[in-house]
Amino acid sequence: MFARIARTIGDDIRRGRLRPGARLPGSRRLAESLGAHRNTVLRALAELQAEGWLETAPGRGTFVSARIPAERPRRASELRVPRDPGRVGFALPRASREGPPPSSAPLPMGGGTPDVRLVPTAELARALRRALRDTSLLDYGDARGDVALREALARHVARTRGVAADADDVLVTRGSQMALDLLARSVLSPGDVVAVEAWGYRAAWAALRASGVQLVPVAVDRHGLSLEHLDRVLASHAVRALYLTPHHQYPTTVTLSAPRRLGLLERARRHRFAILEDDYDHEFHYDGRPVLPLASADDAGVVIHFGTLSKILAPGLRVGYVVAPRPVLERMTRARVFVDRQGDLVLERALAELFEDGEVTRHAHRMRRVYHARRDAMATELRAAFGDALDVRVPSGGMALWVRTESAVDVASWAARALERGVFFQPGQRFAFDGRAQPFLRLGFAALDDLERQRGIAILRETWR
Repeated sequence: MFARIARTIGDDIRRGRLRPGARLPGSRRLAESLGAHRNTVLRALAELQAEGWLETAPGRGTFVSARIPAERPRRASELRVPRDPGRVGFALPRASREGPPPSSAPLPMGGGTPDVRLVPTAELARALRRALRDTSLLDYGDARGDVALREALARHVARTRGVAADADDVLVTRGSQMALDLLARSVLSPGDVVAVEAWGYRAAWAALRASGVQLVPVAVDRHGLSLEHLDRVLASHAVRALYLTPHHQYPTTVTLSAPRRLGLLERARRHRFAILEDDYDHEFHYDGRPVLPLASADDAGVVIHFGTLSKILAPGLRVGYVVAPRPVLERMTRARVFVDRQGDLVLERALAELFEDGEVTRHAHRMRRVYHARRDAMATELRAAFGDALDVRVPSGGMALWVRTESAVDVASWAARALERGVFFQPGQRFAFDGRAQPFLRLGFAALDDLERQRGIAILRETWR
C-alpha cells in the first residue's frame, strides 16, 4: 500500500499536477482522505523524500521538491546516435576469434555436459536459504573463496584423488576456465613457450594465448601424451609449462599410462617446467578405479592441479578450484582481486554444506551409474545404426565418445546438416591444433535421456550422407 501511495503521488508530480514548491496535506488528513493508516502514509512520504521528490521544512510541512529529479525519458530524435552502430572510433588490438560452440540445440550431443535436470536442486535451494542467513557472506570476503568450501574441497581431493591439501592449498574460482586464465597471468610471461596436447580444448588454448605465450603441440596416441615427441620439443624449446588432461584426455578420452606419468614428472623436475593438470571429470570413471592425478605423486612442486564442479553438479554454477604450491596461489589470488575481487560466497557456503552432508558424493555416485548406462547404450545404438561405417570405441570414463568415421565422410558438413535438424555435435577438426579436417567426431552421452539419445542417433543416421 505504501508503494502504491508513493507511486501515485510521484506520478502526479511527474505530470505537473503537483508543482514544485506545492505543499502537501498533513499526514493525518492525507491518511483520512486515502483511507489508509497514518504509518503507511508516513512511509510513503519518507520513500518519496528519499528519492528526491519531496522535502520537509520543520514546523512548516512537506513540499514538492523545488528540484524535481530528471526522469523524463528522452525521445529517440533527441538522442545523438552514430550512423553506423558497428563503427569503433579507436583502434582495437587483435583478438582471438575462438568462442564457445553453440549450445542451444534441442539435442545437445557436443560432449562434456552433464544432465542438469538431475541436479539435487531442492537440497541446493535449502542450503542457499541457510547460507543467506549469514549476512556477512553478502559483504566483501576472502578472494580465495569461502573457507568452508575450501576445507570441503581439500578433503574431497584428498579422499578421491590422493592429493594432500588443506584449505590454504585451495583457491576457489569461477570454473576451470578462470583457473587457467589466472594461472596464465600468474606463472607465465609474454613469449614463454607452453606445450599443449595436439588434440585439445580450444578455449584453454585461447586463455593461454591471451597471456602472450607461444603454444607448441605435442602428439597424443592411444596411451596419451607422447613422451618421445615431448623430448623433441624440450630439445628445441625452453618450455615453461605443459597443459594437459591426463585422466580422460580431451577429446580422445584416452588415459595417460602409468609409465608416461612417471616419465612426465621426472622431465618436469629435470627441465623445471610447470605441469598444468586439468582434471575436469575425475568422478566419472566407469571401468576399474580412477587413475590418481599427477598431483598425487608430485614431490617436487611442479604440478598445478585444477578441476571443476561443473561436471559433478552443473556448469551454470561456475565453481572451479585450484590446488597448487602456496606461492602460486598467492599470485593467483592477487590476480583474481583485479579481475573478479571474489566469488559468490553465498553459493560457495551452500556448496560447502552439500559436501559436508554428503550430498555431492551421493549425487556423483548416482550420476556415475546413470552415465555409465548411457555410455553403453549410445555405443550399442551407434553400432546398430552405422555398422562398420563408424569405429565406436567405448572409453573407460568421461561423458562423451570419440568416434572415427570413414575417411570419405565430410564431418563438418555432417555436423551442419545435423544442427539444422536440432542435433549438435562437434567435428574432430575443432579439437585439432592445426585446425585441419579430421575423420573424427565427439558425441556426448551424459546430457540426454534414452528417448532423446535415440532420436538424436536417428537424425545422425538420416543426415550422415
